[in-house]
Amino acid sequence: MDDTQEILRRYHQHQIEEEKEMLLENAELITSFKQMFSEKGITFNDNNFNYVDAIGVVASYPNIVEHLCTGFSKDKEGLIEFKLLNELYENRLPAKGFLYAPNFMLMANPYFRRGFHPNANFAPRFIDLFWKYRNPDVSTLISLDYDRVRINVDNIMYFEEDTWYGAQFNKEIKTITDGIVKLRPPLDIDSNLLDLFFDDTYSLHIKWKTERDRGKKIFEAEEFKTEKITVMMDGKEYHPSRYVHSEFDLGSGCFEHFDGAIHFYTKEEYELIRDSDSNYNSKNNFQIKGGTLKLFKMTGIININTWIEFTSHFFSGNPLIFEYFEGKYPDNIADMIVALRNYNNK
Repeated sequence: MDDTQEILRRYHQHQIEEEKEMLLENAELITSFKQMFSEKGITFNDNNFNYVDAIGVVASYPNIVEHLCTGFSKDKEGLIEFKLLNELYENRLPAKGFLYAPNFMLMANPYFRRGFHPNANFAPRFIDLFWKYRNPDVSTLISLDYDRVRINVDNIMYFEEDTWYGAQFNKEIKTITDGIVKLRPPLDIDSNLLDLFFDDTYSLHIKWKTERDRGKKIFEAEEFKTEKITVMMDGKEYHPSRYVHSEFDLGSGCFEHFDGAIHFYTKEEYELIRDSDSNYNSKNNFQIKGGTLKLFKMTGIININTWIEFTSHFFSGNPLIFEYFEGKYPDNIADMIVALRNYNNK
């Protein structure tokens, strides 16, 4: 066993021991939660509880949120009015991504987390921005983690310090030429280093389209990860891609609709679409549909700065969105690429 394997083995063992310790420490809390559900005619066992260091003590059960919560319902896309959630539950900043009830905490959808992994921390800084955003002219909706809640209701949080780069952009949206932009990391840089600095991003597809009969300009952006990034759903493996759709009103000069989702592609669909573009379905007989999970939606008067900020952070860790808005990579990424090229050319 080499040093790396030994480090990983010890880390994994530490996680197992920490989980046992934290579940034992919260045994009384877990028993109380079981009792609450038994009164609803639902039996919980120990397998319904686990400890995640980035979250806390978690209770898992299909549609547990629907069993626990009243006073709100999901729309046809599985989203909930965020204003209503804030009226029913406590939005206790800086606990981004959580809403407090007396004996549990609701959480944002796990696809907002790093690497789309349910046990990771929330990717910076979209959820942070969304939790703080207040604008009476904008309706905001969010997707929750409907199968899990945190049950240790306290302010002990796992925070990450992370930096994202503010994007300056041509605010004359109506002057942007319709068409498709496709961005990829440099092809001459070692793939392992690209994974590190580009967060496993394979490409970013952007499309602008003007619909003059409606007086709208449509923006779409879809991010494709490398083939090693997959998620499991219903026993099947899919390639996830983050997707943004926005509508800019040419008359008011503001965005009026803005939503984000995760698309799920089979291996065949992924291999076809990642090297194509947003017009694939209009040019080919084989139609790529994929699955979709809506994660958030904003409607109303959304100014351009807000749209830029939320779009940038939704594509967290991906320098290609910065490149699109700014015309260059962030300085630290650009310096890294230059240094690597200089080293390779020695």
